Amino acid sequence: MQSFVIEGGHPLRGTIIPQGAKNEALQVISACLLTSEEVRISNVPNILDVNNLILLLKDMGVKVTRHAVGDYSFVAEDLHLDYLESDEFVRKCSSLRGSVLLIGPLLARFHRAVVAKPGGDKIGRRRLDTHFLGFSYLGAYSSPIKGREVYQLRADRLTGCHMLLDEASVTGTANIIMASVLAEGTTTIYNAACEPYIQQLCHLLNAMGAQISGIASNLLTIVGVKSLHGATHRIQPDMIEVGSFIGMAAMVGDGITISGVKLSDLGIIPDIYRRLGVRVQTVDNGIFIPRHDSYQVDTFIDGTIMTIADAPWPGLTPDLISVLIVVATQAKGSVLIHQKMFESRLFFVDKLIDMGAQIILCDPHRAVVVGHDHSIRLRAGRMTSPDIRAGIALLIAALSADGTSRIANIEQIDRGYENIEGRLRQLGAHIERVG
Repeated sequence: MQSFVIEGGHPLRGTIIPQGAKNEALQVISACLLTSEEVRISNVPNILDVNNLILLLKDMGVKVTRHAVGDYSFVAEDLHLDYLESDEFVRKCSSLRGSVLLIGPLLARFHRAVVAKPGGDKIGRRRLDTHFLGFSYLGAYSSPIKGREVYQLRADRLTGCHMLLDEASVTGTANIIMASVLAEGTTTIYNAACEPYIQQLCHLLNAMGAQISGIASNLLTIVGVKSLHGATHRIQPDMIEVGSFIGMAAMVGDGITISGVKLSDLGIIPDIYRRLGVRVQTVDNGIFIPRHDSYQVDTFIDGTIMTIADAPWPGLTPDLISVLIVVATQAKGSVLIHQKMFESRLFFVDKLIDMGAQIILCDPHRAVVVGHDHSIRLRAGRMTSPDIRAGIALLIAALSADGTSRIANIEQIDRGYENIEGRLRQLGAHIERVG
């Protein structure tokens, strides 16, 4: 098991380029199964979750060509459909959360799919009911395979309909969209997720010949077509990574530019940081976070304690809650962090408490952070990354800490952040990968 060794207390300065969006990559790469023609995708991040999905597609018979760094072509002309029921396929799906995004395209084009219990972060219940309900509305039916934790999905044909989703699930919405584009008739999806990843998926599908309207809203209308063709697509910068870098720059930065990013693409993220007192400025080539010797938490108009809570887009993404907690530990003032969507995501705060942070974990969903205002630095420590987002949050905490920290299980961080130690070293971080 590899670890990061981080010597904290070194200010970071310079320019960093964010990778392509992980969540978008998983969706648009899965969409290549909807056509036998070439789909070319650029700005693909070189991270474990994406690489494992690409390997899985190769095993399924997809022809994958790497033209350059982050530039791939996918041709799903001749798939090994029998492989979908093999133990090997089920095992690989069980270790990769993104594999669930293959179900919609396979149902749409081949009218069959196999669903294994997907892997991914251990951050609480992440049910697939919304996916199954959406597929059933379209006419698919599922049945368990005896003796295995596997479900088989089939559909003689998919027929468009109106559906109201029980939750605005991002992967659920993506899966249902991909199943609907080849269905007969018109499908309307109400309470659809409308995150930028979903918007980008819809733009790619329309470029492939789909007819999707209502993009960026929670009401999508999809007119089914008989077939899709090839297209090209460029993945947007990862807003979660950008948000992580903003927090890092506030805590340990001496002036950091995040290149190639527009504030308008980040939704409410910059405003959330402003509530913590962090300044985010627009520059010609991206955004700039100046040095912060101090940043003060705002209060509500009536003077009550600031509360930050996650919500479906255009609300705050839950993937940044862990980083915001770390940033708040060195703010001036107190803030209540309310993580509504996953009940296990706050359990990493015990590691921050061990480092000297003043955090009261109220329950699995709420934590009060009392900021140190840089008067007390966090202490270095030994810790283990429990998931992708907690991992990057602990890394930021270690960069600001007094002494040398060691973070184990960094494969979790590698799942979502490309060559993170190399890019941080270019900013002046003292970080090494060992083991």
